Amino acid sequence: MSAPNVSSNGPLVVLASSRAVLTLPDDSLVVSPATILVSPVTGKIVSIVPALVPRSSFPSSISYKDYSPRILIPGLVDAHVHLNEPGRTEWEGFHTGTKAAASGGVTTVIDMPLNAIPPTTTLEGFKVKLAASQGQCWVDVGFYGGVVPGNAEELLPLVEAGVRGFKGFLIDSGVEEFPAISSTDIALAMTTLKDTPTTLMFHAEMIPPIADSVGDAVQKSDPPLAPRGELSSYNTFLESRPPAFETYAVEEIVALASLAPQLHLHIVHLSALECIPILREARASGVNITAETCFHYLALAADHIEDGDTRHKCCPPIRSLSNQDRLWAELGHADGCIKTVVSDHSPCTPELKLLPAHLQHVEEDSYQTMMRHSDSGIDMTLPNGDLARLTKVEGQGDFFAAWGGISSVGLGLPILYTAAVERAQDGEENVPTLVDIVRLCAQATAAQVGLSHRKGGLRVGMDADVCVFDDADVWTLHAGAMRWKNKCSPWEGKTFRGRVHETWVRGQKVFQHGAPNAGFAVGAKPVGRAIVERRTV
Repeated sequence: MSAPNVSSNGPLVVLASSRAVLTLPDDSLVVSPATILVSPVTGKIVSIVPALVPRSSFPSSISYKDYSPRILIPGLVDAHVHLNEPGRTEWEGFHTGTKAAASGGVTTVIDMPLNAIPPTTTLEGFKVKLAASQGQCWVDVGFYGGVVPGNAEELLPLVEAGVRGFKGFLIDSGVEEFPAISSTDIALAMTTLKDTPTTLMFHAEMIPPIADSVGDAVQKSDPPLAPRGELSSYNTFLESRPPAFETYAVEEIVALASLAPQLHLHIVHLSALECIPILREARASGVNITAETCFHYLALAADHIEDGDTRHKCCPPIRSLSNQDRLWAELGHADGCIKTVVSDHSPCTPELKLLPAHLQHVEEDSYQTMMRHSDSGIDMTLPNGDLARLTKVEGQGDFFAAWGGISSVGLGLPILYTAAVERAQDGEENVPTLVDIVRLCAQATAAQVGLSHRKGGLRVGMDADVCVFDDADVWTLHAGAMRWKNKCSPWEGKTFRGRVHETWVRGQKVFQHGAPNAGFAVGAKPVGRAIVERRTV
């Protein structure tokens, strides 16, 4: 077989395999043998031959690697990641967060606007965030802006500056600098952005007016529902944030959608199955609304969470196995409302998780509180507001006092693939294949943030973002192998099927499993770039 045209203004690299997930001209995905020529200079895919072209067909000067039988897929686009820098870099930063992403075949992350200080709710705040990211990113990074009360005048300038979309909370966010928005704020954001190519996203939890709550104090971030049981019981926490919180919020958003008929609305981290018929009905009536769910909602279940294991705390909460089944069923529908799957990597320092002693990986006397938060309505401020070093952790295993968030960036591909394989082995129907996972975690997430022209697919002219995935590799995650900053995650000790062996970002290999320096070449520098092009779709 003759080689493709290799004429170029610079060096070329050939990545080949007997299996690759390619994007066809009609945007459909297909598994095919492939020989992919990429340019490390332009960072683009130069040519694709849907066949396995041998090394002998190319000049000796060209770098060539046949990865068969491992499969080549486009680098994933994780459209929901909290990197927290600047301001709370001790939770996670650009350097460590993007390294973790790269180790799992994620070549683009989109950073959420909160948990950094300042938040990305103003143009000036965005500039501070960009400055902090320079020279630190191992993968490409895009950014969301935030919608908070009183910042409507900042939204269009943020669009011009290149943010990929906006996020607002309909319930307390847990951090003071990112307050929740009212229906009035939502309406103003919709009318401001209605003629703009962007996505308006919502943390869709809202306290129904009929909720059996602690009274008016609930508006001051007291527990949304009065705990009825031990605070270390996961079931107590789960009952405090029922599905009604999500359905009420989704109904509120849908009711306002007519203010901006063309604006793409999006529900982040959907967990409650009860939202699905509401969203389906809205979409059928012409509302431009979609939803995402997360790896942890698809592979972790309340039925298996031990009391006190606060590694599992997140908001909305991880729900039951029966709820999980309905989320999987929705992924299997071509016309379903859940279009993307993301990590919602929301880390913190281990002390804020209030882990029981048997789950701690640091000395107990090293714990210290780093911030005030009211994530579950509990005021964690120390006396006089001072930061202090604690010799004993109070509230260990308390789901209400612990910070909510799951660390998993870069782990999504093996999580989702493992769960899908297991469900298929159990006889479940319409289980997503690896091709479907590429659609949900690369192609559709790129579209969600207006990057389909360059991200989320293996096609000539697109960024040469490539993940080499061994779907036969079986391995167990231990804390030492976690590449995010704080080694605290409910995925510790889990065994996975499928592992990323290499990650290429714009034609440059940034990660290789098993190589020295934890897979990142000694002396190598981060090659990721901030994505600040103005969105056009």
